[in-house]
Amino acid sequence: MTTLPESWYRELKQELQKPYFERLMQQVGQAYHEHPAATFPPEAQIFRAFDLCKWSDVKVVILGQDPYPTKGHAHGLCFSVAPNVKPLPKSLVNIFKERQADLELPPLPNGDLSHWAQQGVLLLNTILTVEEGKPDSHKNWGWEQFTDAVIEKIASEKKHIVFVLWGAKAQAKATQIDPSKHLILKTAHPSPLAAHRGFFGSKPFSKTNAFLRMIGEREIQW
Repeated sequence: MTTLPESWYRELKQELQKPYFERLMQQVGQAYHEHPAATFPPEAQIFRAFDLCKWSDVKVVILGQDPYPTKGHAHGLCFSVAPNVKPLPKSLVNIFKERQADLELPPLPNGDLSHWAQQGVLLLNTILTVEEGKPDSHKNWGWEQFTDAVIEKIASEKKHIVFVLWGAKAQAKATQIDPSKHLILKTAHPSPLAAHRGFFGSKPFSKTNAFLRMIGEREIQW
């Protein structure tokens, strides 16, 4: 099994030694062993959000649900897809529409959001693996407990982080975040079913950058 990079391992070592996490890794390992072509993302990319965004670099946390269950789409970053994926998932299309309306920027060349992660945006799914064609198939395996611990660790040990919570599942995590220490941006999910209920027009990108400017941090080049 692939493992967390050193900067995160140090911070989460106690969590990784808990019995539930050991059971989770066994179950995930079995899924990749039995269905290597139908378990996403590729095994080496399970913890890619942590690989691209070091503990010390985190400025923003964007929380997703579980990886895209379509072959070739998921690559370890929430909402992001591999560079060659066309057409883009509809939620990502809506994120890009809001980005363009909010910042008046030209469209990005593809759906790969790695460049956000490399600037300190932790693109974290609540559940980090999935079976092809079956959303939520790895629900209640233990991933939720692990990602809860990640959010709690960031929220308790850092200051002035922007938490971007799109949709009810992500917003449920807000109970772990002190709003007097951090900026919490909550809106509807960007999916076509919900985006018109408050996601469009919410300006998450400019609000994030305004906050980072205020605390003297470098803005994200969205």
